[in-house]
Amino acid sequence: MSDRIVREENRVIRHSVVELAEHWAVALSGLALLASGMFQLPMGSRYYINSVPGLAWAGDYMVSLEVHYAASIVFVAAALFHAVYHGLRGDRGMIPRKGDIRTSIEVVKSFFGKGKEPPFDKYLPEQRLAYVGMVVIIAMLIVSGLVKTWKNIYAPDMSYTVVLWATWVHNIGFVLFVLAFLAHMAAIVLKPNRPMLRGILTGAVSLDYARHRHPLWIAEIEGAEAEKAESPAPPTEEASGSGESAAPPDAAAGETEALPLETRESPSPAENDAPAPKI
Repeated sequence: MSDRIVREENRVIRHSVVELAEHWAVALSGLALLASGMFQLPMGSRYYINSVPGLAWAGDYMVSLEVHYAASIVFVAAALFHAVYHGLRGDRGMIPRKGDIRTSIEVVKSFFGKGKEPPFDKYLPEQRLAYVGMVVIIAMLIVSGLVKTWKNIYAPDMSYTVVLWATWVHNIGFVLFVLAFLAHMAAIVLKPNRPMLRGILTGAVSLDYARHRHPLWIAEIEGAEAEKAESPAPPTEEASGSGESAAPPDAAAGETEALPLETRESPSPAENDAPAPKI
């Protein structure tokens, strides 16, 4: 678990660098897709957007189309990475749970002073519901966009019915994406949610805020830390040997001294027969 408490800095790590990167890749490429898609209508020249410094390309259909294709590559890659990365890790924090709709209604009521918020885990119930909605919208945009791109590049004679359906799905997904983006921005503006803006930008939130609004999440982190602290240390290399303990040098010397006299090495015969030195 990448979540951890940094008590000396009074903050909690909420998102890893990878999670921040994939979030902003989807967000920024999505905004580029919205802008370049609208410029193809053409809105750039109709509403004089191309007169804004740096947006002269907004009135050029082919340039807008190329920007749209480039942004779509980043968008699709980030979405696929998110699905594979978190799927392999087994992350389930954003999956909706039973009772999320009812709890979300209670949260909305609390914003207007009616009742109190229940204790939350890492993610709010409305965040989990919005996540599923965004997954559906992104899937609509990607699938329909791939069909339209295939038609433009490889199959200009594609079935009119298929192209029509892909166009309608893409346009509906476009409208839903805009509405979801506006709802996302509106949720951040709400006072209880403002501390989460720091998490989106830096990956960390205040520990005081997390204890107040996400006590279940903090309890989970502290439980994991306590379990890790109580786990026995791994055996050292010396302790994990074959189990044979070598006798200390003193003990070996003591065994030699304890040998019976007759078992000690006696002089060789050649030494016994040697003549006595002459005086």
